[in-house]
Amino acid sequence: MSLRRLHPEQPDSFKFTAANLKWAKAQMKKYPKGRQASAVIPLLWRAQEQESWLSKPAIEAVADMLDMAYIRVLEVATFYFMFQLAPVGNVAHFQVCGTTSCMICGAEDLIGVCKSMIAKNAHQISDNGKFSWEEVECLGACSNAPMVQIGKDFYEDLTAESFREIINAFDRGEVPTPGPQNGRYAAEPLSGLTSLTDMNTGQHSHNASAGLALEYGDTIKRIQGNEVPILKSRTTAAKKKPAKTTG
Repeated sequence: MSLRRLHPEQPDSFKFTAANLKWAKAQMKKYPKGRQASAVIPLLWRAQEQESWLSKPAIEAVADMLDMAYIRVLEVATFYFMFQLAPVGNVAHFQVCGTTSCMICGAEDLIGVCKSMIAKNAHQISDNGKFSWEEVECLGACSNAPMVQIGKDFYEDLTAESFREIINAFDRGEVPTPGPQNGRYAAEPLSGLTSLTDMNTGQHSHNASAGLALEYGDTIKRIQGNEVPILKSRTTAAKKKPAKTTG
């Protein structure tokens, strides 16, 4: 495992937006009193979603909220590679899967595209400040290799050419449709369905994951907390629901 350190240049402070703070407190309520540290990963993730990377002030702010020692939260942030400890592109950060299935299907070509169109080195921001990239371990879309995660979406069945066009689209201010990029609906055989063929009739234009992304809209934007309403927990709802009576 490579050594992960905090970025040498840090902002002066961090503060959750009002909506994100409300969201964070709702996460903390999911756990018993005295066990609020269990919410450390979702709160760190929300801080990263808000700022695009995880700074030292953000880590310390989460630690204060959860009444944890700074070092304990830093241990979490540096252990999990999903946390970006340095600034990323202000438009999109490209995570290229380089594990076996993607590697043998062309991941090295995609990394070559990143090096030529974004920056020579991983975690280096492009000259225009818009993009950055890194190679990551398996993202679980092996049947649609090679693939890249951009923001919250998977872009699958890529070629160097289709990946270049995706980057160009982001550069133009567009958000390309996620999912398979070769005409495949989901993860069915490239030659078409050999069973459950009735699924070809009456299906939606896109698979559930891509459809949800399109419904949501811009899935690379920063999360400010007011995009989706905070749902009440089942426990709270159950307490307010009147008990059934027997005759």
